[in-house]
Amino acid sequence: MKIFGIILTFTICLSFLHIVSSLAVMSIDLGSEWMKVGVVSPGVPMEIALNKESKRKTPLVVSFKDNERLFGEDAQVVGIRFPKNAYIYLLDLIGKDINHPMVKLYQKRFPYYDIIEDSERKTILFKHDENTLYSVEELLAQLIVKAKEYAEQAAHQPIKECVLSVPGYFNQAERIALAQAVKLANLKLLQLINDYTAVALNYGIFRSKDFNETSQYVMFYDMGASSTTATVVSFQTIKTKERGYVETHPELTVVGVGYDRTLGGLEMQIRLRDYLGTKFNEVKKTKNDVFKNPRAMAKLFKEAGRLKNVLSANAQHYAQIEGLLDEEDFKVSVTRQEFEDLIPDLLERVAKPVEQALKTAQLSKDILNQVVLFGAGTRVPKVQEILSKIVGQDLAKNLNTDEAATMGAVYKAADLSTGFQVKKFITKDAVLFPIQVIFERETENRIKQVKRTLFGLMNPYPQKKIITFNKHTDDFTFSVNYADLDYLSPKEIENIGILNITEVSLTGVREALDKYPPGEGIDSKGIKAHFQMDESGILNLVNVEFVVEKTVMEQEEEGTFSKLGSTISKLFGGEDKTDEKQGDEKPSEEQVTKDAANNTQQNESAKETKKEGTPAVNETVEMKNDTSKGKPVKPKVVTIKEPIKGSEKVLTIPSLTKEQFSQSQEKLKKLDDVEKEAVRRASALNSLETFVVDVQNKLSEDEFSEAATEEEKEKILASCSSVSDWLYEDGSDADAKHTRRN
Repeated sequence: MKIFGIILTFTICLSFLHIVSSLAVMSIDLGSEWMKVGVVSPGVPMEIALNKESKRKTPLVVSFKDNERLFGEDAQVVGIRFPKNAYIYLLDLIGKDINHPMVKLYQKRFPYYDIIEDSERKTILFKHDENTLYSVEELLAQLIVKAKEYAEQAAHQPIKECVLSVPGYFNQAERIALAQAVKLANLKLLQLINDYTAVALNYGIFRSKDFNETSQYVMFYDMGASSTTATVVSFQTIKTKERGYVETHPELTVVGVGYDRTLGGLEMQIRLRDYLGTKFNEVKKTKNDVFKNPRAMAKLFKEAGRLKNVLSANAQHYAQIEGLLDEEDFKVSVTRQEFEDLIPDLLERVAKPVEQALKTAQLSKDILNQVVLFGAGTRVPKVQEILSKIVGQDLAKNLNTDEAATMGAVYKAADLSTGFQVKKFITKDAVLFPIQVIFERETENRIKQVKRTLFGLMNPYPQKKIITFNKHTDDFTFSVNYADLDYLSPKEIENIGILNITEVSLTGVREALDKYPPGEGIDSKGIKAHFQMDESGILNLVNVEFVVEKTVMEQEEEGTFSKLGSTISKLFGGEDKTDEKQGDEKPSEEQVTKDAANNTQQNESAKETKKEGTPAVNETVEMKNDTSKGKPVKPKVVTIKEPIKGSEKVLTIPSLTKEQFSQSQEKLKKLDDVEKEAVRRASALNSLETFVVDVQNKLSEDEFSEAATEEEKEKILASCSSVSDWLYEDGSDADAKHTRRN
């Protein structure tokens, strides 16, 4: 028995170690140009995962050539020779239809891609060859899988959960599409975190001791490859009551955001590429036009990127490309001033995100404690000069431009996972695109269209809200749309894409109302649609229900109905708290509730339960005296919630259907299998070649040579020679099984 106890204890310990070994989580800063991966595992601090070249960031490129799939720098090399086979700047395309302005701009910048429309979803597909099409979700999923490999190599264990950073201006369709790409990569998405929020979190973690109850305002200015954002963040400490006692925690709140979706290093690089191309054509080394040769344009694009970075630190530099076109070399001197002369309109736009961020935050620049630079584009001296002038203070450069978002996101991943405990840092993000509900209401003479704001500009999230309909007695439909976008430029409104989000059709309304006809003791509270904007900024319709309040007396208290209410109330823990606010001058028409996180600007909280499929009951009790009997009577008000079926029709880009998702999974699995077999084959060939060389070398050593006869040595060497010949002839096409057999 003692031995059995030891074995059992050992087994339990091994099981515990196995559980601990699978606790690692990761973050991915998925930018337009680069991908950075963060990882945290038991016993190891948060760190950046290195790629196979031992570098801390990886080009966001995937390429296909001769049945070989490559990523990062290897994919970039393929992209120089075969531009059509290497896919870049994919994040700018996700969640968009083929007529979207950003898609048109992409086609103008990179005309060598064959982009067609997905006939079912109206999104875009890359036509790789006659038999192969790739969606943006599929290409990004492959890059996310590669990021997962880097994280697992760093953590030395499997990873199943991640936090992904996204541009804060991503709309609902873009966020949902990116979440599906993560799912295709076989990862559980803990959260989509806005990139500026991740940066602010990283900034605040190391300065939390400097915060107090007074708000400190910091602006983060991020000019990346494709876009620019300016974000005003408030840092302070707040008191929360948890586990029965008051705790003080640091909190960051996003209070203002301005952005320019197309202002970034990529547009500067494109301008410089075209400038170099024009210079090459002017020297007339060849009759051919460099702009009509995709390979030459890919070379110019790469050199323009290098030149742009060098000119940030130097006033002049040479652009130099060997064999640019028709074996002709190219070399030209470019000054920083010449570069700046190519982008005057871009430099004029540098200040606008700052102005927009301050306007949405309703703050002046004088209240900013610090303006922190982030993003490679902020290294351009002229950009810094313009920013310093507009904010009226020195710019802070104390953040790691490449890694701040990654490290902020991995901190959030550790906080959200079940395997780690980190110091609490409360984050409150904000809505950039206001959302409203539109429905029709019958009046005496006509049908009136009614609009109600669901989420206003800069409303914090995650948050729950409720819209109440009091005038509808039959099935009806309402739509959920973007609204109140006047603070954006017409170009940015166009870049949001389709402004209609969903259409919701409610059925069974009459049946629900007939169950509780108006009468004594019955008070209708209307039809309530419950919405939630989750931590990822994705809007969900949680449920719809018809709510009535029924007053019952003490004699009814022990009845079936009251027992049901009491039981349900106990089972489901009472009530779900939400804030409720009048959304109309007429309380009977519309009510909008808001989350307690924003209760300083809204009315007091009311209580709602949302157990779908079962009538939910809340109870309030008033004491009265029954004078006829001389006994106290207890009228009770019970709240009844009758579920109503609501079906949603997506009006933007639809998600992948189950069938489409399965097809994409199968396509990616085949690519993975081919890649694994290639690695297995290369390993087998390498092992066999190493073995042959090792045997030949050993036979030349005295201690081995003396152990065999001349005849045996001749046979061994002949076999080695035969295998060696096979390796360099038929072996180049053999599979791993054949290789190992030989």
